[in-house]
Amino acid sequence: MTSQPTPATGSTPEGAGEGRTAVIGVGVMGEALVSGLVRAGRPTASLLLGEKRPERAAELTERYDVAVVDNVAAARGATTVVLVVKPQDMDEVVAEIAHVIRPGQLVVSLAAGITTAFLEARLADGVAVVRVMPNTPALVDQGMLTISPGSHCTEAHLAEVEGLLATTGRVMRLPEKHQDAATAISGSGPGYVFFVVESMIEAGVHLGLPRATATELVVQTLVGSAAMLRETGDHPVVLREQVTSPAGTTAAALRELEVHGVRAAFLAALEAAHDRSRALAGGS
Repeated sequence: MTSQPTPATGSTPEGAGEGRTAVIGVGVMGEALVSGLVRAGRPTASLLLGEKRPERAAELTERYDVAVVDNVAAARGATTVVLVVKPQDMDEVVAEIAHVIRPGQLVVSLAAGITTAFLEARLADGVAVVRVMPNTPALVDQGMLTISPGSHCTEAHLAEVEGLLATTGRVMRLPEKHQDAATAISGSGPGYVFFVVESMIEAGVHLGLPRATATELVVQTLVGSAAMLRETGDHPVVLREQVTSPAGTTAAALRELEVHGVRAAFLAALEAAHDRSRALAGGS
């Protein structure tokens, strides 16, 4: 058995990468992936984390008992390299590690707007690339993740990525042309949901409820409604009509939402997110 890289030393033994997964960018989403893999029983010896900050490296080593090295050593020492960095940082990170990425490795990107063509143009010919759009519920193993293959990606590569990501939620294969739409819906979607929840809580407080009471009412209503959608399989229009009595309270509220153009606002908001996702690939 090959020896393991020493945490935070920035080096790995020659040939040590077989079967290993490197996670470069261990922020909130990157740590969620690492945590899910460890909880799912992935051997910590099979993981490498790329982290430049010594204090963060020490924290990760203590928390997960994994090897933490610099980005180049992580990329060199693994067969699968997962890039969990901000879109605006992707060009710099790829330029840093490109010289050690070799054909036969799999590169997985979890950055909004970054296309497989963007990465393939900066890596050696033949490197397999998979594009992923995650969302923050992955932090509680309830994520929605969409994956798309690059031009050198095989069924085995997709299956590998599905196995990695399944620890943090549901995984869906999607043609890459739809990834910007997925980014607008599920990638950014938690932000819209939290915005609505925040607004409903504030309304409850305005109507005289204690904030804690309003929060409990809203959160459980959200959880229950989502469970109904998932378990019944009914169209949301059907479920909405079930709670909307003629001339009732729900009907009165929905009329106000329509008057204020909430449906149109959501359409415009998602279109804006979609367009921004496309712009990120160009570095703007």
